Amino acid sequence: MRPYRLRVADADLADLRRRLAETRWLVEVPDTPWRRGVPLRYLKGLVEYWRTGYDWRRQEARLNEIPQFTTSIDGATVHFLHVRSPEPGALPLVVTHGWPGSIVEFLDVLGPLHDPRRYGGDPADAFHLVVPSIPGFGFSGPLTEPGWDVGRVARAWAELTRRLGYRRYGAQGGDWGHAISRELGILDPAHVVGVHLNTLLTLPSGDPAEEAALTEADRARLDRLFRAEPEMSGYARIQRTRPQTLAYALTDSPVGQLGSIVEEFKEWTDSADVPEDAVDRDLLLTNVMLYWLTGTAGSSANYYYEVAHPAADPGPRRLTVPTGVAVFGADVAAPVRRLAERDNNIVHWTEYDRGGHFAALEEPDLFVTDVRTFFGALR
Repeated sequence: MRPYRLRVADADLADLRRRLAETRWLVEVPDTPWRRGVPLRYLKGLVEYWRTGYDWRRQEARLNEIPQFTTSIDGATVHFLHVRSPEPGALPLVVTHGWPGSIVEFLDVLGPLHDPRRYGGDPADAFHLVVPSIPGFGFSGPLTEPGWDVGRVARAWAELTRRLGYRRYGAQGGDWGHAISRELGILDPAHVVGVHLNTLLTLPSGDPAEEAALTEADRARLDRLFRAEPEMSGYARIQRTRPQTLAYALTDSPVGQLGSIVEEFKEWTDSADVPEDAVDRDLLLTNVMLYWLTGTAGSSANYYYEVAHPAADPGPRRLTVPTGVAVFGADVAAPVRRLAERDNNIVHWTEYDRGGHFAALEEPDLFVTDVRTFFGALR
């Protein structure tokens, strides 16, 4: 375990500003904003703010206020935040991001989760927080070998908690983090007390009895996902098949990297017109910076390739440890409970009328409350 402190070279920041200033812009085909992708006018404005108004050093200082470490697990460098609570009875909790997210997703919830007394909460709800960067993402990347799929990351997290001395812990995740957290509960049930998810993809199995049991509300939720999927899955189709080809452009162009990420923050959040309706602009750019500065467009995209080309198909696997699900209303992939119960031991289910895919960023108070409530019954 090696302490880690972030310090980006001035030359790298100057290179970024130069590239932003010299962007070669496309000629836009007139259409309804966002229908064909990120609107030119919006992206130009965001790039200009990134170049002249955004303060990386301020964000870097904020990150460096958090205890960070790196360690080597299974041949990969794993970077993680490790925020120990002042409360002696705190429960260890491993929190995992997804794509195109990062540890930045959780900056606003670290304080209330690890030190609830300071934030007006009950000290009995405190957590020791372990927030890793998935291998291939951010400061855990880039990777130089194949094979890092859901199972391999989950095994790395089990090893990480062992090295930290945690024998009883919880897991939380959204997006890819939900799959990793589920797998962690499946492979390490002797130590994982519960799994909390703010993403859970629930698809029908084709069983006629299961289909007949669905309510109108269930069908409406599934219809929303199926209608949206063809338009919103282009990134995934590319990353499942030819991630390296796309990565050349994103690794060379900061505007390309920004556009690829900001589109998902518009599509997947509870935003009306632009992503900043739901997510703080500086945090959005800091998240993008973690991809740009580390050159991890390719190795993070390869995660989709690995999952789509598994060495072996384990088939459906039931999660038996207690599982809690927080459903945020604007998440287009919001789960259906009766389908979720097929493969998970659901003991907690909350539905919110606001918030989207990046729950901790969009609705930190709701996120914190739900995590506290679920694990409160498992301590």
